[in-house]
Amino acid sequence: MSIAKRLASQTAIYGLSSIVGRVLNTFLVPVYTARFAAAEYGIVTGLYAYVAFLNVAFTYGMETTYFRFANRPGTDRHELYDRVMTLLLLSSVVLTAVLAALARLLMSLLDLPPGHERYAVWIALILGLDAVAAIPFARLRLENKARKFAAIRLANIAVNVGLNLFFIVLCPEVLAGKYLVGLQPLVASIYNPTMGIGYIFLSNLAASACTLLLLGRELLDFRFRLNLEPLRPMLQYAYPILLMGLAGTVNEMLDRTILPKWLPDGFYPGQSKQAALGIYGACYKISVLMNLVIQAFKYAAEPFFFAQSTEKNSPRTFALVLKWFTLCCAMLFVGVSVNLDIVASVFLQRPEYLQGLAVVPVLLLAYLFLGVYWNLSVWFKLTDKTYYGTYLGFAGAVLTVVLNFLLIPLLGYMGSAIATLACYFMMAALCWWLGERHYPVPYPVGRLLTWLAVAVGVVAVSWWAPVAAGWARYGFHALLTLGFIGLVAAVEGRRLRTI
Repeated sequence: MSIAKRLASQTAIYGLSSIVGRVLNTFLVPVYTARFAAAEYGIVTGLYAYVAFLNVAFTYGMETTYFRFANRPGTDRHELYDRVMTLLLLSSVVLTAVLAALARLLMSLLDLPPGHERYAVWIALILGLDAVAAIPFARLRLENKARKFAAIRLANIAVNVGLNLFFIVLCPEVLAGKYLVGLQPLVASIYNPTMGIGYIFLSNLAASACTLLLLGRELLDFRFRLNLEPLRPMLQYAYPILLMGLAGTVNEMLDRTILPKWLPDGFYPGQSKQAALGIYGACYKISVLMNLVIQAFKYAAEPFFFAQSTEKNSPRTFALVLKWFTLCCAMLFVGVSVNLDIVASVFLQRPEYLQGLAVVPVLLLAYLFLGVYWNLSVWFKLTDKTYYGTYLGFAGAVLTVVLNFLLIPLLGYMGSAIATLACYFMMAALCWWLGERHYPVPYPVGRLLTWLAVAVGVVAVSWWAPVAAGWARYGFHALLTLGFIGLVAAVEGRRLRTI
């Protein structure tokens, strides 16, 4: 198999395991919003936001560092694997123990009621298990064992989703006598109705433990080697990666960690702060539909960009890719935002969650600009000036913190959504401006901004036009969606056929 074909094949396999996981986790949202009140789901949203930060801290850039040092000439890969695993195993045990010991204190700092300490313990175990699994997964990628990598990832997803459905859907309905009545004694012996959202964390923990079992061959091949001297260069290399990861996580997750802290009491009448967080978190999940498209595109386009970099007409090719990527995302933005009442009926199963729907178009547009930024970032990747990515990430993090601080007290979770949009728009704009100076590409910026303005206008009309509810409104929204798609096809279709 040629290098290009092998790369494309492995990219597809790695992409499948990642995207399937995101899709299935997104489609668990209807299950959660049907079974749990917004205040309960707010606890899940908040804790998993902290998990995103802690994941970065638990691995502290060692996965990328392992790749970098394993490909240096003369490196004994097996010895390197042992040393990195030793370091990560020790740090994971220490961090897990500290988090578990401080469970009660941490829950009180997060303003969660007593009785939730076990969630912190389970999350600490999840983080520890996932951190230990990171280097064996990296070894599989280094050894080009893409199929085994994807198979284990998919098994993790299957266990997590399966246990969620078993404990949150099947067990309650069996006990309620809806079906499989003969299994009631068995279900009653293993299911605790008072556990509630705890089963979300337990399912995750079981999936993480299962993953380690499936990585048994890689773990049994590990030998404990504690020698700090050779690790110093790796830690120096990993330190900037840790900072970049934290900056990216701030841009992605900060709003869900600080919303309950900075939201004024009684901002939403009759709702607690945790309920507001739950509503925002559930609505945020709908906007992830745009991110799924970006992730799928990223897995396909990343090797393409590097392969095209040596071609004479590569700048024109990059401009063409960005144009059609943006137009496709604009059509998705219009399709979801205009028909949000239909989409919401699938994802949000309780009326209380519908109060936050206004943030969805804002977050969809934010993710669109994140995708644009990813396309534009090709210039600093091809010129080996990746430190610009660090600068842009930290600039976005600062703007995210400042705008959340200013806007949450005034606009509630809409302020967080606007902060996310402003962050990704600024990062995309700065990346384009810097790229024009270091690696000029003839991007049709004016044309694309015009199309995005038209898309925003169509969404605004759909939200504020005085059209009666029911089939008339559905028909009007369908016409708006098809009209925008038809306009894009009419204006840009001829160019596409020429290409």
